[in-house]
Amino acid sequence: MAAGSFRDLTVYKKAFELAMEIFKVSKGFPTEEKYSLTDQVRRSSRAVCSCIGEAYRKRNYKAHFVSKSTDADMENTETRVWFDFALACNYITNEKWKDLELKAEEVGKLLNHMIENPEKYDRKMKNN
Repeated sequence: MAAGSFRDLTVYKKAFELAMEIFKVSKGFPTEEKYSLTDQVRRSSRAVCSCIGEAYRKRNYKAHFVSKSTDADMENTETRVWFDFALACNYITNEKWKDLELKAEEVGKLLNHMIENPEKYDRKMKNN
């Protein structure tokens, strides 16, 4: 399963796509949210991607791989919390919340697969 690059991983592609969608959606948030909700949701969604990249580079070390993968999962959960605030503040519709939530849930399931099956991503263990 280990691919040539972290960019080849389905989880990375989906997380990156979600982060870009969040960037576009958050452009419509009020200016008074610039340094709070807008920055926070963008930061956490982008951090999912960076943690996946870091985990991939640490894939030969199970504990490090799992640690960085759980960091990505944590950031994904934080992003979902910000969706809740955006919905509660009426910055996004219920339909948009559901769409974002489903995408984040899918990313979470893929991250969980990485956490539960680190050997599938380790090129040394794969050859054994």
